[in-house]
Amino acid sequence: MSGQTRSHPIADRVPAGSAGAVEIGFSVPERYNASDILFANLMQGRGERLAVTGPCGQRAYAELCVDAARFGNALLSLGLKRGDRVLMFLDDTPAYPAAFFGAVRAGLVPLLINLQTPPDLLQFYLADSGAEVAITEAGFADRFDATACRDTRLKTLVMVNGTSEAETAVQTIASKELLAHSPDRLDAADTHRNDMAFWMYSSGSTGRPKGIVHLQHDMLYTAVSYARHVLKLTPDDLCFSVPKIYFAYGFGNSITFPFSVGAASLLLPGQPKPAAIFDAIARFRPTVFFGLPTLYTTLTKASEAGAADLSSIRLAISAAEILSAEVFNSWKRLSGLEIIEGLGSTEVLHIYLSNTAEKKKLGSAGLRVPGYEIVLLDQDGRDVAADAEGFLWVRGDSSTPFYWNRPDKSAETIRDGGWIFTGDRCSRDADGFHFFRGRADDLVKVSGQWVYPLEIELCLADHALVHECAVVAVELPDCRTTLKAFVVLNDEILDTEATTRQLQDYVKQKLAPYKYPRTVEFIRELPKTGTGKIDRQALLKIESRR
Repeated sequence: MSGQTRSHPIADRVPAGSAGAVEIGFSVPERYNASDILFANLMQGRGERLAVTGPCGQRAYAELCVDAARFGNALLSLGLKRGDRVLMFLDDTPAYPAAFFGAVRAGLVPLLINLQTPPDLLQFYLADSGAEVAITEAGFADRFDATACRDTRLKTLVMVNGTSEAETAVQTIASKELLAHSPDRLDAADTHRNDMAFWMYSSGSTGRPKGIVHLQHDMLYTAVSYARHVLKLTPDDLCFSVPKIYFAYGFGNSITFPFSVGAASLLLPGQPKPAAIFDAIARFRPTVFFGLPTLYTTLTKASEAGAADLSSIRLAISAAEILSAEVFNSWKRLSGLEIIEGLGSTEVLHIYLSNTAEKKKLGSAGLRVPGYEIVLLDQDGRDVAADAEGFLWVRGDSSTPFYWNRPDKSAETIRDGGWIFTGDRCSRDADGFHFFRGRADDLVKVSGQWVYPLEIELCLADHALVHECAVVAVELPDCRTTLKAFVVLNDEILDTEATTRQLQDYVKQKLAPYKYPRTVEFIRELPKTGTGKIDRQALLKIESRR
């Protein structure tokens, strides 16, 4: 398939002149390279403006373009050719956008990989993609051991931000050494708008990960749709995304959106602890802040919160999970800002439903983002009535055309005309606001009644004692299914039985009586995925071992 993509463009499943593209006036030339997102700033006279800043240093646009050109030339010097994949195992430092845009400008295809990935899963990514070169943080070089490199084509490991003495299974070279002899100019590869630009992988929490392919024009489409209509960035903005670049949400927040208007990005490496986040905000003064519900919860409960200076922030954004009223109000008391909530996916590259500063409803995923078509359909493919639940379908010209090497999964998700079956259940009110009701496969039968765990979680989250919670279906010894709540409390309790009854009674009062969790377990911390979402698979694994 690699050879095929070098000879002619991949077909974009979204038809030319789609309703969404017409709505936002989106158009790019047939020959287009996504590195223009960065390099266009030079043509627009922004070379001396700040592009990235943070604890690891800063770069003006002209400097970042030089770094990117050197990376692109260096990768070509290693023998890579048009369409070859490059695995990127990087944290949020200036090296990330430089390596990414350098690879794209050279006609190569970066793979954005989660830094929490263990060697055995790295092996899958390397084997699946056929990558011959990987770029890694020096501190993570040891992940590329014999397990990770077994039965792969990996030949060279490039280390950024230092060197490492760790034993690896392939040749290693420091980026400083490699870039020292690389030219600082690089013309953009003559790519088609529909050529592969980069991949991201799904989490793989319910099966092996899927390589989500994105095309050269996809980045720009999200900038013209979401960034222009929701964020309304100016060159004076400084964007700070706590979710990392290797996630679709963080990628748009940290790279696509600020660079598309000549704004700047604050990059914070390492674990996003509250103290580090508050310190970065106070030190660098970002104007737009991107988080997740679990992050906002942690920040508002942190011991450092009371002394935090958040006055530079004009806009706070959340996505990925439902925001509870308690977290929304806590953040508003802390910062004076109302969180703008949205819903998106890696398949579509960013957010396609969003509240805005002018129009918002607490608890909703928001309105349709201009540029995206949204429909709610029942199981028979018919439109649902107002306030009725339906399956969410979305179409926009940032959608993936296929999953790499997964025609079965591609057929399930990506349908005729480029429509994406999200697997989300939503309702829509008379004002056009959408409300997330859970995943298509979340429905659980308890005592002969169908129950959505998300509904119970949102109810429990509103209780004054609850910090955060997760509700999962568990199987009893007699093979019946029941609901169990894992709960993190705001304060330590002495009588767990009384607290359990209190929470159960609260759910019974707020919802139908049969929806209460039959068992409650109090834990210190909920396991999280790399995106900051609650890791329900990890909870189920814990439960299965008992």
